[in-house]
Amino acid sequence: MTGQQRRPAVNRLVPAEVEHLPMRPLWLCRRCGQPWPCGAAKIALLAEYREVPVSLFLYLAGCLHDAIDDLHRLNPSVTGSAADMFDRFLGWPARHAPAYRVSTTTASIDEEATS
Repeated sequence: MTGQQRRPAVNRLVPAEVEHLPMRPLWLCRRCGQPWPCGAAKIALLAEYREVPVSLFLYLAGCLHDAIDDLHRLNPSVTGSAADMFDRFLGWPARHAPAYRVSTTTASIDEEATS
């Protein structure tokens, strides 16, 4: 080759890889069309926020707020129940986040040590 680098042919008919992100105002996954966050989005979010789970909850709480507004604006009668929307956005990470509760045995040991 003389100074020019050869690039592999790119099929321009195949769309670029799309991430599992929300398509607003429908709140469906741009990639798979499932209600967002879809399964793949949940896995990606857990991995992305594994060191800062509180930030994941804050992000999803903002998404929940926006989704309620968007879906209600589109069709007020089909927005869904508040419990369903809460579980869709905030219920699932609570089931996967580590527990931050202090057990009663740990608390009693700490109390005995300080007395």
